[in-house]
Amino acid sequence: MQQQRRQPELVEGNLPVFVFPTELIFYADDQSTHKQVLTLYNPYEFALKFKVLCTTPNKYVVVDAAGAVKPQCCVDIVIRHRDVRSCHYDVIDKFRLQVSEQSQRKALGRKEIIATLLPSAKEQRKEVEEKRIKEHLTESVFLEQMLCQTATAIQSWAWRDGFPRDIPKDNENRTASSGPSLLTVFLGIVCVAALMLPTLGEVESLVPLYFHLSVNQKLVAAYVLGLITMVILRI
Repeated sequence: MQQQRRQPELVEGNLPVFVFPTELIFYADDQSTHKQVLTLYNPYEFALKFKVLCTTPNKYVVVDAAGAVKPQCCVDIVIRHRDVRSCHYDVIDKFRLQVSEQSQRKALGRKEIIATLLPSAKEQRKEVEEKRIKEHLTESVFLEQMLCQTATAIQSWAWRDGFPRDIPKDNENRTASSGPSLLTVFLGIVCVAALMLPTLGEVESLVPLYFHLSVNQKLVAAYVLGLITMVILRI
């Protein structure tokens, strides 16, 4: 009865295959990466058979390229790169993981995993770091422009609503009773937080790199905070 209830779901090629990771990256200068592990998960209530195929089998060694996974269990598949040469750099190879039910031959599901050999792990990390720095600089320029615009707006508001003019006497009581606006307080908190963040270039810091601010940005934050302080003191 159980077999009849789940049989309609076991359509050839439609069974989802759960494997991690879905991309293998080998580095020529790092031997520890020449061995990678694929983990195949079986969340189903029946056992699965699996088979690993490759577009370039002469470049890899697959330990236990075929086997079985018990219900609601997982299995590790070890893949070793055995032909590390410069002619194979940046070449994308593909593995296909096929699964089937133990009592059947047809493939119920399949998953492709790509594999790439890169020349240097250090260069790759350097590229990633340079990309993060560029993204950080872009965000920093945007933040600096935003702070400058905010400073200009606050300065214009201050000159329009009290600087350097004197407040009329008939409005003194009303002005004294009204406190600073929420926007002014929020901007002040943002500026204080910006001044407390690490400066760009500090190495020994637990704060992520994209939260590091340049000296110019901190000067703008200090300037804006000074204007906000003047506005609050005049209120």
